[in-house]
Amino acid sequence: MTSATGYLPAQIRLHWLAAILIVLQVVLHEPMAEAWEALGEGRPVTLGPAIAGHVAGGLLILAFALWRLVLRIRRGAPPPPAGPAVLRLLAGLAHLALYALMVVMPLSGAAAWFFGVAPAAAVHVTLVPALIALVLMHAAAALWHHFWRQDESLLRMLRPGR
Repeated sequence: MTSATGYLPAQIRLHWLAAILIVLQVVLHEPMAEAWEALGEGRPVTLGPAIAGHVAGGLLILAFALWRLVLRIRRGAPPPPAGPAVLRLLAGLAHLALYALMVVMPLSGAAAWFFGVAPAAAVHVTLVPALIALVLMHAAAALWHHFWRQDESLLRMLRPGR
């Protein structure tokens, strides 16, 4: 693994595409929940754009997360900004949790939807608040770094580095 001083354009695009898709997943949650309930009750389900979008979005998030992990393993990532060790530790744990959720949620959703695994659906739904909280914390931390600490954290995800 090499030591990166910034993110590649591909890493930046994957980050923002995943962010957009995660927001869309939250928006498309209700139609998907209604479809899952209908399936459980034996009622017919119409696979409209909202349901197809939720399923496809989840699978894309999984693909993008795995792609980002491969890029991170092969290329590395820029070092965290200077600051207290506890903040660097919390940032690392938050990123690890985000990656874990971007893998576990699509896998559990797919297991539920495609294979009817009800416990996987329960896991999927249970993790939604954690994902929303982590995404909001991640965005708030980026803004805090940009406006309060005035470091390059946010800018690194807007413009490619070396």
